[in-house]
Amino acid sequence: MLDQITGAEKYYFSALGEGRFLIQSCEDCDKHVFYPRQLCPHCHSLNLSWIEPAGGATVYSTSVVRRKGEDGGDYNVAIVELDEGVRMMTCVEDISPTDVHIGMRVRATVSKGEQGNRVVFRTEERDQ
Repeated sequence: MLDQITGAEKYYFSALGEGRFLIQSCEDCDKHVFYPRQLCPHCHSLNLSWIEPAGGATVYSTSVVRRKGEDGGDYNVAIVELDEGVRMMTCVEDISPTDVHIGMRVRATVSKGEQGNRVVFRTEERDQ
């Protein structure tokens, strides 16, 4: 997969493959950026650096995708807002898909899967 990806996106997925979740931070306007880009969407600066976010987030939106049990069962699709202010599409894995709700506090983790690593979230209450 990485051989077809270039630029900032390639760096993001390479780090993710190593188990590191990174987002970008603009050195000029001090805003965070996700999905990886070549220039800041806020001020158009090329001066972006990579940081490891704190990991905390709040569920902004959530939906349950229904599947037959033999196909893996229902799963959650969520948009979370990281404490750094950026939003990303993901899933909350450690509870029933129907129990995920807007405003829920969650924490990022890198999950290793058959198709590579991905960022997923777990409820903060269960992480403690």
